[in-house]
Amino acid sequence: MSETTVANALRRPRSPRKTTEPVARATPVADSEGRIDTSYLETLLGYNARRAALAVIGVFLQRMAPYGLRPVDFSVLTLIAHNPGITSRQICAALDILPPNLVGMIKSLDKRGLIERRPHPTDRRAQGLHLSPSGRKLQKDAQATATKLERDVASRLSEQELDLLKELLQRVYSR
Repeated sequence: MSETTVANALRRPRSPRKTTEPVARATPVADSEGRIDTSYLETLLGYNARRAALAVIGVFLQRMAPYGLRPVDFSVLTLIAHNPGITSRQICAALDILPPNLVGMIKSLDKRGLIERRPHPTDRRAQGLHLSPSGRKLQKDAQATATKLERDVASRLSEQELDLLKELLQRVYSR
């Protein structure tokens, strides 16, 4: 018999060898109509929030394709539109994204002629971001599209229900 060394003791245990015997399942994979039981997942906030987000994002991507905007691009342009002179650091904080991830987006929006960089009035190290005239038009059109999209995807909710849903979700992610 070989002695157990420290190195061997620290290794991940090997998984048991596979057998060719069929494994008995405790419950069926799906019911007779092919439905899968998601009842537990549907009790989870994260699962429901993700499913709702996927439904909205799918429509968003289709409707924003003519503008060449992804959700994050739209968010950045909207922040700049509503906060002329905003800095990259402020955008990162507002959208909870890492600065290196924003750099490429800003370059892309700049290259498309949608934004302008101007010296910040109070911080010599920073640049304020502003929409160019074409950026203002694109953002205004995209915002109108987003507003209609929101009404369409939330059409099964009353206005009060939609307001409550947004308020509750904001409470979850607000600090």
